[in-house]
Amino acid sequence: MTAATLQFEGVGKTYDGKTVLDDISLDVSEGTVVALIGHNGAGKTTMMKLLLGLIRPSTGQVRVLGLDPAGPNGADAKRNLGFLPETVAFQQAMTGLEVLNFYARLKKVDPGTNLQLLEKVGLSEAAKRRVKTYSKGMRQRLGLAQALLGAPRVMLFDEPTTGLDPALRQGFYDTLSSLKQDGATVLLSSHALSELESRIDMVAIMNEGKLIACDTMSELRNKANIPVRIRLRTRDGIASDVANQIGGADISRVNGQTVEFSCARKDKMVLIRRISELGVAIEDMEIQLPTLDQLYSHYRDEGGLQ
Repeated sequence: MTAATLQFEGVGKTYDGKTVLDDISLDVSEGTVVALIGHNGAGKTTMMKLLLGLIRPSTGQVRVLGLDPAGPNGADAKRNLGFLPETVAFQQAMTGLEVLNFYARLKKVDPGTNLQLLEKVGLSEAAKRRVKTYSKGMRQRLGLAQALLGAPRVMLFDEPTTGLDPALRQGFYDTLSSLKQDGATVLLSSHALSELESRIDMVAIMNEGKLIACDTMSELRNKANIPVRIRLRTRDGIASDVANQIGGADISRVNGQTVEFSCARKDKMVLIRRISELGVAIEDMEIQLPTLDQLYSHYRDEGGLQ
């Protein structure tokens, strides 16, 4: 069995008697992309700080690549770790390339590929411009280039798409896909839940300092058992007849050409086969599985997995 790249074992953290993390246990294996989601104050940023070795747990232990990031060998772990915070701040008088060269020296990384990194994040033309002339989105992309220095085996992203327009957000997710293909382990904290669904392997849901659910999207949907919604477009004027023939579904809307209904996840395939038997009467079908937003609300309201 492959050892976990990131590991929390019974981790708790308190500040001035207030518990901000409560008995967190989580293993993340190599090449896995995990979305860490939860409300503000749920404990997500504290978990990032623990992985970075900026703070120590009050109870339990944290490991990055098998090492304590706050321990005597923590520097070895940090050299293989990249981090992009929600808000980046760089020396305004330096150019983008100078910033990247500075961080390369700190990380003991060859700066020879820094221009390529800037090109990768779409900043090659701004490489010799001073950071004070950069927009918020450009500074965020410079932060991403900094995080990618040295091809780290572990990446931590805290709200990485803040300030990025749709095209640049897509660019970030293309980078995320490349990191996964290269075998990097990624822990990603974000409120942009609808963007994450097709781009992650696992979801870890935090609520009031507790890890209330952690699994793949498919398993979270199975366990939540939230109804699947299906929308049919029929030939004009026969939607009511189609609705009467479906059976076993909760019909919510019928008009001249549309039938909308919901069903239990376990009944989905039976109903789809029944619909397929209606033949040319059906012109189109949309299946809407429970979204990550819905799953988050479900597990938060239900108190997590039982």
